[in-house]
Amino acid sequence: MNNFYVIAILGSPLDSLTYHSETTYTIGSETEVSLSKRILRGVVVSQCEKPEFATQPIGEITPFFYSGEQIQTAQFISEYYGCSLGEALNLFVPYQRHNGLDPQSEILNRVQDGGRAVQNDKTPLNITLSKTQSQALDFIRSHKVSLLFGDTGAGKSEIYMSRMDEILSSGKRALLLLPEISLTPQMEKRFKNHFGDAVVLWHSKMTPKQKKGTLEKIYDGTAHIIVGPRSALFLPIEDLGLIVVDEEHDESYKSSSRPRYNARDMAVYIGNLLKIPVALGSATPSLSSYAKYPFFRLRGGYFESKRTFHFEPSLEALTPSIDRAVMENFAVGHQGIVFIPTRANFKYTVCDACGYHVECPFCSVGMSQHKNSRALKCHYCNYTEVLPKVCPKCQSGALRTARLGTAEAVEHFGKLSENLRVQQFDRDIITTQNKLIKVLEAFNHREIDLLIGTQMLSKGHDYHDITLAVVMGIDNLLSQSDYRAREKALSLLVQIAGRSGRKQDATVIVQSFNESFFRDYLDDYEKFLIDEMRIREGRYPPTKKLARLLYAHKNGMKAKEAMQEAIEQIERMGKVQIVGFGASPIEKIADKYRFQILLRSDKSTDLIRAIKHIKSPLCEIDMDPIEFT
Repeated sequence: MNNFYVIAILGSPLDSLTYHSETTYTIGSETEVSLSKRILRGVVVSQCEKPEFATQPIGEITPFFYSGEQIQTAQFISEYYGCSLGEALNLFVPYQRHNGLDPQSEILNRVQDGGRAVQNDKTPLNITLSKTQSQALDFIRSHKVSLLFGDTGAGKSEIYMSRMDEILSSGKRALLLLPEISLTPQMEKRFKNHFGDAVVLWHSKMTPKQKKGTLEKIYDGTAHIIVGPRSALFLPIEDLGLIVVDEEHDESYKSSSRPRYNARDMAVYIGNLLKIPVALGSATPSLSSYAKYPFFRLRGGYFESKRTFHFEPSLEALTPSIDRAVMENFAVGHQGIVFIPTRANFKYTVCDACGYHVECPFCSVGMSQHKNSRALKCHYCNYTEVLPKVCPKCQSGALRTARLGTAEAVEHFGKLSENLRVQQFDRDIITTQNKLIKVLEAFNHREIDLLIGTQMLSKGHDYHDITLAVVMGIDNLLSQSDYRAREKALSLLVQIAGRSGRKQDATVIVQSFNESFFRDYLDDYEKFLIDEMRIREGRYPPTKKLARLLYAHKNGMKAKEAMQEAIEQIERMGKVQIVGFGASPIEKIADKYRFQILLRSDKSTDLIRAIKHIKSPLCEIDMDPIEFT
């Protein structure tokens, strides 16, 4: 006699499908199923009655399964972020069967017999907390969800580790989320110095062999502390007792592809589901977290050094005053960093004779010039073409470039002094984990005098001897058509400035025409959050909920028609306000034309109800969007 099961196809945008089998399956079992003559992996999510239509048989069962908590979390992701259950489940790394046990018995036996409970048999190095740090530890210990609002250099990591010591001693494990892979080497070293081999790393740049080794330690319980970016949130960690989300403000916690989840928010959801504490931390916390969660203000740092800010009202350019500051800093044997928002050599190539703007043929954006490879490259779709010698339109040789890039700045400073050791620090150069580790070690060993990079410079790296920080192009962020523009620009400036002056006084040069705005808040980020809350009241998050509907198609008219149809449906339903609609700021990417609708409501449930009525296959949903340009 056949049993009938609803199965979510992993990674498929299709709704869950019904299959049959004479075998009895446990909910969460991973199986092979046939779909359109292909063998795919699926997850048994429920048992059901025999349907009226014919069904396919379930194939082989795999050695993996998904826990009830994983399925419940995936169902929330599917509902809230507008994707299929199969797409949501595909985020997770499943558990592995042992000894032929079914999934529920497997987890139950491990927990009950204690045979694989976490034992912290390493004697950790002592951590001495200051009085304020001890108060912060008490605070996060006494709240299910807490925000550690700590200045750069104030010792947030020591508080995390102290809390993890307590969690490990109770037989539980801990997860530390970092916003990007680029943060992990130094944090991994710091945590391994304290916890030893109980720490494992997880990220997308690991080799299959490295991932297999990490998973084996997670499965067998020898991995006590797991460190990684947002994907680490979906690892099969039994006995999880604490989730820490460091640099919680960072935008890389938000996925830019479907499903467009926010790992910070999902960490809080999973913490509530598992009834375990979640600690968020940042020197520049997001306004949403500041408004939503209880916080502890951790001020100051270990050192008495100070930072002096100098504002230069100038367009984005390397000026004589910046050159002079860099060379004077180098002359006294100190190190510096220069932030430039654009990687490569230049962002735009323009013809002075006819005004032709060299754009990517597949995206409506300017292509970046890469001198070393003598090519123009699109940073959206990776299309590359040979660097033109004449204008493609009028054939004149009057081509010029606009907007300085990191590679051009490296070349510029290299010419100032042959002894100045300059290093580019962006995604064009830092392409692997090993390259990142080597550059950071070389810089901290004083083998590099000047580090020139993009936002990677702001990502929480611990630099020892920076006494000069130059911040260029900050006005470009401030002028974006984004309700979070002020928050993003100020946060970036504070984070980059925070890399300097760790052990001795530092100078921060800011190229900006908006000195009055930045100076108001440089010494009091909380004042900014309070003022910003007042400005956004009744219009934008955290007091309102937003959703963005994205439409893309190679035929621009089809994408536009799908958008217009959705607008009519939403207007008929009411309760949800259409803030704006039309072509996306970057209208074409990867040869697809893009249109969007921005929705606003008091409650996310109203947004979800409205979006559910839209059945266009061209629509992609971005709940709680943070990117608009």
